[in-house]
Amino acid sequence: MHAPPAPPARPLTIGIDARAAVEVPAGRGRLVRELLLALARRDEPHAYRCYARTGWDAPLDERFGWRLLPQPDPWWHMRAAAAASRECDVFLSTNSYLTLWMLRGIPGVPIMYDLVAFEPSMRPNRRSSLIERATLAPALRRSAAVLCISQATEEALVAHFPRARGRTEVAPLGVAQGLEASADAASSDLPDAGFVLAVGTLEPRKNLPRLVAAYRALPTELQAAHPLVVVGKLGWETGETTAALDSLGDRCVRLGYVSDADLAELYRRCAAFCYPSLGEGFGLPVLEAMAAGAPVVTSDCSSLPEVGGDAVEYADPTSVASIAAALERVLRSPQRRAELRDRGRERARGFTWDRFAAITLATLERVAR
Repeated sequence: MHAPPAPPARPLTIGIDARAAVEVPAGRGRLVRELLLALARRDEPHAYRCYARTGWDAPLDERFGWRLLPQPDPWWHMRAAAAASRECDVFLSTNSYLTLWMLRGIPGVPIMYDLVAFEPSMRPNRRSSLIERATLAPALRRSAAVLCISQATEEALVAHFPRARGRTEVAPLGVAQGLEASADAASSDLPDAGFVLAVGTLEPRKNLPRLVAAYRALPTELQAAHPLVVVGKLGWETGETTAALDSLGDRCVRLGYVSDADLAELYRRCAAFCYPSLGEGFGLPVLEAMAAGAPVVTSDCSSLPEVGGDAVEYADPTSVASIAAALERVLRSPQRRAELRDRGRERARGFTWDRFAAITLATLERVAR
């Protein structure tokens, strides 16, 4: 257990890369929005300077100011770093490592999501991977601390960059408030209850071709009773994934990106939520599904057991037979589904954005002294 940090000697001006609040609908965008809202619920007298291209229209108080810089990358990072170095006591990098290179005279702290860029087998986005591989090492040399969103991410970071050992803090993510919205806010044209749900950007790491093969291996009556519903925008190298989904014909419904209210209702309506990812920095959809009461089937690797604990059904994501067997166990047993719903809701209560914000703020206060 870490000893609680002493209160800072003076109020700080904390810079935050807040671009994703407006520019990214899910993932990092959700993290930034929830972090800002959680910081606003706290009563520390710090000032927060949010650097972005477009301001986020949210119920934040007078401690939060927006510094809008319209430049594209990489010039945005140069302008943001120069401004933050003049205006702030510490800087939180939420969406890029490049800004940290250019800070002068103030400590910087990046959020580390995963090390997928360093794992060719995950087939990461080529452009993003090249940028991350080129920028991470110099950024780590300039970082006063590193916030990792899971123990698995921390372990992967130290394995690839041993010098980061001793400078990391694990800050687990939380459940978005929007997923607690009333079902009345959801669209009226969502699929009827009883489907198998998959959520995530359509990209190789999400392992959807194996999910389709596992779904095909289910007995015919289970497929007829439980169509596959897929939520998520198109990512990269989507040909194999979309071909697999299309091969199911009317047994598969692709919804693309949906609102938080619709996503919450889909979690509530599904007979099983299946997330057979090959590797995750955290696996936020698993947590959100549990919080909404979905029976979850997910992978037994990377960070996913940290999130799921004993509240989910596990499968080997590299084995079609394992995924199919886990799905069949859940779909055939109303008792198992009820058990997973109850356990999932209970476990999800331990993951909050307030906790994430508290760990983040304590780290920033510590390095800013």
